[in-house]
Amino acid sequence: MSEHIRFTRSRREFLTDAFCGMGSLAFTQMLFEEKLRAASTTNPHANPLAPRPPHFAAKAKSVIFLFMAGGPSHLETFDPKPLLNKLDGQTRPKEFGEVKYQFVTNNAKILGTKRTFQKYGKNGIEVSDLLPHTAKVVDDLAIIRSCHGDMVVHSAAQYQLFSGRIIPGFPSMGSWAVYGLGSESNSLPAYIVSPDPDGALEGGQPMYMHGFLPAVYQPTMLRAGKKPILNLDLPPGVQLDKRRNTVELIRKLNEANLKATVEAEDDEFRARMNSYDLAFRMQTEAPEVFDIAKESQETLDLYGVGKDATDDYGRRCLLARRLVEKGVRFVTVVHGGGPGNLQWDAHDDIEENHIRMAAQADQPCAALIQDLKRRGLLDSTLVVWGGEFGRSPEAQGGKGRDHHNYGFTMWMAGGGIKGGQVVGATDDIGLKAVEKPYHFRDVHTTILNQLGLNQDALSFLHQGRKERLTEIQGSVIKEIV
Repeated sequence: MSEHIRFTRSRREFLTDAFCGMGSLAFTQMLFEEKLRAASTTNPHANPLAPRPPHFAAKAKSVIFLFMAGGPSHLETFDPKPLLNKLDGQTRPKEFGEVKYQFVTNNAKILGTKRTFQKYGKNGIEVSDLLPHTAKVVDDLAIIRSCHGDMVVHSAAQYQLFSGRIIPGFPSMGSWAVYGLGSESNSLPAYIVSPDPDGALEGGQPMYMHGFLPAVYQPTMLRAGKKPILNLDLPPGVQLDKRRNTVELIRKLNEANLKATVEAEDDEFRARMNSYDLAFRMQTEAPEVFDIAKESQETLDLYGVGKDATDDYGRRCLLARRLVEKGVRFVTVVHGGGPGNLQWDAHDDIEENHIRMAAQADQPCAALIQDLKRRGLLDSTLVVWGGEFGRSPEAQGGKGRDHHNYGFTMWMAGGGIKGGQVVGATDDIGLKAVEKPYHFRDVHTTILNQLGLNQDALSFLHQGRKERLTEIQGSVIKEIV
């Protein structure tokens, strides 16, 4: 018997002989994980955030929404209107039609702009002097000058921007994306919102939320400041295996409770169970992801980290890149918070407000595009920039501009978007979208399209009706995809 057994003569020979066995063990574990992921599509008790295939071939895996809260003026950023300065101080000519505002009166005067525009990029796209850093990446941007929405007040417009509805209670586009695709990360939240440290917005937290979708699709709200998530580190003296045992005990108790009570279909309870598991997994990986100090000084400088104006938004844009790099599906990075003038809400003085706000956001936004591109992530990451509306051509109070939902600018980049172009147009004073107008629902449809999601197929039965993000039929902005 022993003559058929050959013993290894060295450590290298042992590793060579054992290679196939070790590989088989690793392959078995990979198959087991894939089985768990596949089971989640049919088993309601499995991980509801496991990745799911898109409806068709996707261009993007993740979305970063750079939300400019309060309504940045298209007239001072991406949509130059020379006629504004010629009509400065005059009432609006009747040929432009009528619109309804919140504060601007019928006898208000046209307000010219002090901003200057220059042509940038291969196609000579005009960008304001407020945005010198963004101008450098204009070849990657598809600028949509003909966006419009239905509401002129912040809260309703913010709800429509995020959920397609003008009232709270409906799922945000981030929740819809995760509902459709799950998450690529097993140790980080699928949908993250990074709010502005200056305070809450008029729409409040409901605009980001999951609405009637199961609670597991709600966002993880980060904290303001340099420590966006507390208690990621294990408590002193607590070992990882002990924490694992604790979490496993909690899970078993919860599962037993589900089987024994009518809460078996309680999605809030299931979401709470999932959050315990996710919190434990985050303690193993998230501390490193949220520690931007490990980035090179060149990268920190690129985002403006360490500079007074750009430090906060620069940190949060850099973190957004690190999150999608690790498989997070949807990240919203809010710029502007708290009352009025701390947002892009320039009622009193458009110059003071926009100079200050642009100085905070311009460099970080451009840096995000540059950083994603050089790391090979821009192709798979869709970046969207914009607010809930623009600003009025007429003056409010002499130097400010009112809310304006009839025509304004947003832009997209990466994720299969054709950059270096301008789509659509407003009229000669920027009052109304007149050429290829695109509603918020068209923006949503385009985002879903780049993620490989069909707006009709991505639905959820709620109170007897199949609901969807776009409510009624939206159109893909074909010029940019």
